[in-house]
Amino acid sequence: MIAGQARGATRGLRARRWSLAGAAAACLCALVGAAPATPAPVPTLTIWADQKSVSAVTKVAAEWSASSGVAVTVVPKSFGSIQDDLATAPGPEAPDVTVAANAWTAALATSGLAVALSPPKPVSAQFPTATLDAFSYGPGTKRLYGIPVSVENIALVVNTKLVKVPKTWSQLEKSALAFKKKHKGNLALAVQQGASGDGYHMYPFFAGLGGYVFGTNAAGTLDPSDLGVANKAFLRNSPLVDRWNRLGLISARVDAGRAQSAFLGGRAAFWVTGPWSIANLEKHPELRVRIVQVPPIAKASVPLLGVQGYMVTKYAAVHGLDAAAKDLVTNALVGTAAQEGVAAVSGRYPASEQAANRVKNRYLAQFGRAGEGGVPWPNIPQMENVWPDLSAAWAKSTRGPSAVKAAAAFRAAARSIAAKIG
Repeated sequence: MIAGQARGATRGLRARRWSLAGAAAACLCALVGAAPATPAPVPTLTIWADQKSVSAVTKVAAEWSASSGVAVTVVPKSFGSIQDDLATAPGPEAPDVTVAANAWTAALATSGLAVALSPPKPVSAQFPTATLDAFSYGPGTKRLYGIPVSVENIALVVNTKLVKVPKTWSQLEKSALAFKKKHKGNLALAVQQGASGDGYHMYPFFAGLGGYVFGTNAAGTLDPSDLGVANKAFLRNSPLVDRWNRLGLISARVDAGRAQSAFLGGRAAFWVTGPWSIANLEKHPELRVRIVQVPPIAKASVPLLGVQGYMVTKYAAVHGLDAAAKDLVTNALVGTAAQEGVAAVSGRYPASEQAANRVKNRYLAQFGRAGEGGVPWPNIPQMENVWPDLSAAWAKSTRGPSAVKAAAAFRAAARSIAAKIG
């Protein structure tokens, strides 16, 4: 009877049947004079959720629990500690399902902490390919290790009271430089860098010049030996960076605070930022704002996509809840209402196309559309070796009169990154 209950819990949909079977078995024991066995505790599926998303995830989990008969508990966690805590969590307290950043995919897959998923094709069809690629990994065949829930990316925020929305890079450059010349203290492009640079906020310009971080192998998985930081196409276009520096279009002297204050104060007509800035935009109704993707330069100026989603952990099988955990992740958390609710509380754009079409906040909807064609944040551990040098290359090549030629700065960055990766 107990084994039957455990299997019923893992299958997720047969709890009532096993309850009836358990009652019949108890009656049989009474008839033969045996003492009835003490019922085993009902297994409880544990979900780790980031603190912002607890309420929304709890709602989804409660609805799924009511239909599946599997008890669920949602544990709030600090997002930054989840990846490390997964490896050290005591068995009984370890989660069966956890929220995760797509950047953790390779590390969790290779360590065995995350379990590969096989959602039905109609489920996969609800998501843009990039969001599924974000959670896919495999040294050979790619496998999916997470169901995407929300997406975040930067975009070009335009004050349409001051300038027109540019459709080409030439229009953007001309308009930005003209605005800069109007008044002392104006910025052409309010894009944050600072002394150490900021490879993330500069990524659309990097991609637009032909740069990339890692290429892919024949199986379509990221190849850390194919480093595109100083590839031929980017180096061929790198004199544009020197031109931007000379004209003051982009400056490493602009940090996050200065970029924000300049745009909100009307001293910049263009601002490169993400949806975390929506609250500040809404506090300034006097601004007329349109949010678009940075116009193409030599190639599409696409942003990086940071994708969050949910994974099934190895602990689900240990707890006898593997099938139930997979059902929760690949069925309940892919629902339009679930995606919409979880993404909304985190201030991010829903991953599924159906939920994205229902976003009501106009700023968030525009940020989401500006991420079209974006590159998933590389999900292999070697990525952590990239940012310091890539960011520094941008800072060195856009710091004004003392700048290093972009070609030299990015070649040096590529050599340093390659040495760290080994």
